[in-house]
Amino acid sequence: MDKAHCWHPFTQMREWCAHEPLMLVEGEGAVLKDSEGREYLDGNSSIWTNIHGHRHPKITSAIRDQLDRVAHVSFLGSTNAPASALAGRLCALFPPETLTRVFFSDDGSTAVEAAMKMAVQFWQLSGEPKRTRFVAFDQAYHGDTAGAASLGGIGTFHDRFAGHRISVDRISDPEDLDKLPGDEIAAVVIEPLIQGAAGMRVWPGGLLSRLREKCDETGALLILDEVLTGFGRTGKMFACEHEGVIPDFLCLAKGLTGGYLPLAATMTNEKIFSTFLGEFSELKTFFYGHSYTGNALGCAAALASLDVFREENVLENLQPKIACMTGLLEELKRDPFVFEVRQCGFMAGIEVRNRDGKSFPWQDRSGGRICEEARKHGLLTRPVLDTIVLMPPLCTSTGQLAIAVDAIRLAVATVCGRE
Repeated sequence: MDKAHCWHPFTQMREWCAHEPLMLVEGEGAVLKDSEGREYLDGNSSIWTNIHGHRHPKITSAIRDQLDRVAHVSFLGSTNAPASALAGRLCALFPPETLTRVFFSDDGSTAVEAAMKMAVQFWQLSGEPKRTRFVAFDQAYHGDTAGAASLGGIGTFHDRFAGHRISVDRISDPEDLDKLPGDEIAAVVIEPLIQGAAGMRVWPGGLLSRLREKCDETGALLILDEVLTGFGRTGKMFACEHEGVIPDFLCLAKGLTGGYLPLAATMTNEKIFSTFLGEFSELKTFFYGHSYTGNALGCAAALASLDVFREENVLENLQPKIACMTGLLEELKRDPFVFEVRQCGFMAGIEVRNRDGKSFPWQDRSGGRICEEARKHGLLTRPVLDTIVLMPPLCTSTGQLAIAVDAIRLAVATVCGRE
């Protein structure tokens, strides 16, 4: 049925249909099991979403309890207790009177999309309608909806649709903002600390705080896309905490529900929110939304996930695991085919190349074949081209980390040794 009817994302379906598909049927903690009974460490957290592991009793119970009440109600004209509580809990994670408002949507793309539209309308309502330009960084990835994709700077994903984008100025350093007309910039968008889809590229220290300063100088709004980096991945709850930066918009998704259900949030401040207030006839309303906005099940899962962070001291217990990952990856660096290891908190990218440092031909799918080989050694993950992503759930043990890194080492030796 899958081969006959499903169309998988980022997948060449001819190749997919030529092989027996990997059918995942069970999960427990950091481990997944397929239909043949084989077990794998979930090395990329089910595409960067899972935080506390699969089938966590706290989150499972919260979803079941909410099902006994109601699964979903409209957020247009009504509200629900889990969504209201979650909004308050998210705002409480930041200093008072900073990020005080939450707009819910469905996924990372729509969280970014909402921030972009809010930014444009904010400047219109503030009497500066010429502020329409967005600024994004080289090799950025912010999602696949039309506005979010316009911010993207990865040719494979975005060039095909270049003629249908909104106009975006692309920079590689905060100082590049000086070359742009500051009074025309609506917002600057960045993935803080690390770019995921660019191959786990880590930003230099201090770049985020410099960018905040530059935005303050020009008046441009700062949008932080923490869809990947939020909820402990970097070692703190949010990446922006590492440099003490508070954005004008913060976009969250993926790990928001612990990786259990689709839910996203766009957070902003009272200044921006209040600009949209007025009589209906003034047309200041933010006319944007989704059918599943504020979904009660997703919000219940997210509340439970935040409880787990507190009750299980997740961030404190994560620090020795980050150190363990660093040590294991230091050993992996000695492999002649490992060109570079890029780590940020509890996530890493292992880039493989030829012994002479030259990249493998992209058509060879070396990274993909390494990940397929790693399955034989109990690791399930996906690459970004020839960068192997290691981003397991935060509950992963040090022993499981060692198994994961060893699986990568063995797979690299098998695949690259044949190149």
